[in-house]
Amino acid sequence: MIVTDHKPKRVSVTVYGEFSLADYKEFEELVNYKVKFEGPVDLFFDLRQMGDFTLDVAWEELKFSRSHAHNFNRIAVVTDSQWVTWTAWLSQIFVDAEMRIFTDADEAAAWLAD
Repeated sequence: MIVTDHKPKRVSVTVYGEFSLADYKEFEELVNYKVKFEGPVDLFFDLRQMGDFTLDVAWEELKFSRSHAHNFNRIAVVTDSQWVTWTAWLSQIFVDAEMRIFTDADEAAAWLAD
C-alpha cells in the first residue's frame, strides 16, 4: 500500500508493506500529471516500512525511469535497507536527477527544500 502527497514541483510517496504494481501505477499517474503541468519535479520516497516489492514493480520502475530520464530534479530516498539503497542507486543510471539516500525523513525533506 502507498500513500501519496504532492506539492508544487514535488511528489511524495510512503510505502507500507508490499509495493504492488497497482501502487506503482498510482505513483506513475501522479508523476505524469505533475510533469505535464509543472515540468520536472522532485521525488520523496519513504521506504522504511516497505516489506518487499513484486517483480513486475521492478520491471515497471525500469521502464518508467528510462522514459522519464529528464523529468526529475532531485530524488530523496529514505530507507534503512541496504538492498533498497542498492536498487535506488541502480535506478539512478537511467535518470539525470541528483539522488541521495537518507535514514532520516526530516533530513531528506530539508535537502529537497534547499
